[in-house]
Amino acid sequence: MKILDENYFDLIMNNVLLPLYDIDGSITDADSVTYINERHSVIHLPATDNICALGSMPYHIFPSLYEATSPISMRASGIQTLQDNPYLDLRGQGVLVGVIDTGIDYTHPAFRNPDNSTRLVSIWDQTEQSGSPPKDFTFGTEYKAETINKALSSETPESVVPISDSGGHGTSVASIIAGSPSITANFSGVVPKAELVIVKLKEAKRNIKNIFCVPNDVICYMESDIMLGVSYVYSVAQSLQRPVVICIALGSSQGGHDGHGALSSYLDSLSQLPWTGVSISAGNEGIAGRHYFGTAGTAPFQDDVELLAGAGDTEFALEIWSSYSRLSIEILAPNHESTQQIFPSILDCRRLQFIFHECVIWINNIIFEQETGDQLILIRFKKMLPGIWTIRIRNLENEAFSFHAWLPAGSMLTNNTYFLKSDPDTTITSPGNSYHSLTVTAYDQRVGKIIQASGRGYTRNGHIKPDLAAPGYRVPCALPQNRYGNTTGSGAASAFAAGAIAMILEWSVARGNYTSITGNDINRLLTRGARHNQDIFYPNNVWGFGELEVNKVFEQLAMF
Repeated sequence: MKILDENYFDLIMNNVLLPLYDIDGSITDADSVTYINERHSVIHLPATDNICALGSMPYHIFPSLYEATSPISMRASGIQTLQDNPYLDLRGQGVLVGVIDTGIDYTHPAFRNPDNSTRLVSIWDQTEQSGSPPKDFTFGTEYKAETINKALSSETPESVVPISDSGGHGTSVASIIAGSPSITANFSGVVPKAELVIVKLKEAKRNIKNIFCVPNDVICYMESDIMLGVSYVYSVAQSLQRPVVICIALGSSQGGHDGHGALSSYLDSLSQLPWTGVSISAGNEGIAGRHYFGTAGTAPFQDDVELLAGAGDTEFALEIWSSYSRLSIEILAPNHESTQQIFPSILDCRRLQFIFHECVIWINNIIFEQETGDQLILIRFKKMLPGIWTIRIRNLENEAFSFHAWLPAGSMLTNNTYFLKSDPDTTITSPGNSYHSLTVTAYDQRVGKIIQASGRGYTRNGHIKPDLAAPGYRVPCALPQNRYGNTTGSGAASAFAAGAIAMILEWSVARGNYTSITGNDINRLLTRGARHNQDIFYPNNVWGFGELEVNKVFEQLAMF
């Protein structure tokens, strides 16, 4: 099966363009194209070790690589007020919660009913090929509630449903949203009566990691598989005719940070549909030193970007984006060797190697990146020489210009590699720049201050993000092997906000008060009801429209 075969790239393709890649009729069989939605499919083409394959084929069809974004009070966000109100008593009844992540410990009490039956509607394990895939999907194994309950009644549950979540991220996210109450652990999810639909993502193919110079031991996930997971969750909700909130607690610093990527666009379209909410993590790149904003207003209209490469980071990629300029690039190594000046082109890929050390650099200076229409300079390093590198950017138009540069997010780099003059703004990870989805940053609910690591807006094209700040410091959660703990970060905050969306879906759809409500409608209700600090002007690029205060939403609705 090509979608599982390392000999094939999984490339995200606009359905209209599929015939252009079917030169010899080789992609007409079902195994060569995996349908996602009415706009996108995954096309499986023969892979190569040549990193300049990204050059002969466009940047935007290669799936970005994503990582997890988190590894308290309930009253801090108005959640418990709504749970305690005997008239509202909003706990997610009739609502589905979709979590596309690292898996789940389905045996945990946090995901069981009082009679010990499962609260999971289904699990799609993309990593397990021994069973039947979901309807209209071609790989993985689907486990429905009946099978999960059979596993729970077995002495060896893993022999019936062999799914695990060794890292615990998916388990923690799902439990923050919808975990069953535990008196002994002093724990409850936001909507403990909601039901869950879980997708365990398969790890990214090595061939895509190689294309983007990501070390093989880094655990990350492909954009295409996440999109398929979203499609699965939405299909389950449609088949059951239930409202659903989808939580994406994953992030990537690849792409234009402007909401134009394939996953961002997909989530954007779903957010505008009735009964469908989307909550996305803003990421944790705020103070990581991995974003640079460059500008030059006077001659010679150039800017030198200084990058410190740590000894442990031997391979990685760097992206430079600019909207209105025509930029060239030159790279100076720590040992004073330098590359030639690389001018913009359409699909050219240059492989450069130095004389006095073994570092290899691939540069794509793409004048017209097809997804955004902007200039992208993609730089990929292998066998990196530690020290301070200088990346010289010149505007060939000899006029004032600006640009953004991003290093990879999360564990794709150590903390020893960063820009010497980094900028904490415009650090929201993809797909958090999606226009109509709810993008959530994290604040410390003990002291009412933003968590400094949280991603900041605005988007590269000036759109207001994040939308809201939600509790994100040491949020109580379930952990694998029947444990409880806590987690910090914007992934936890996005889970908290997903629970708030589920509350509104219960009131509006399940209880019949506003049955045409869309995810975008819910987002606007939440931003209008956000709590403000009188010393801060809103909206802004740190807090968005303010702190999550879902109780205020219903106070406003009561006035209509």
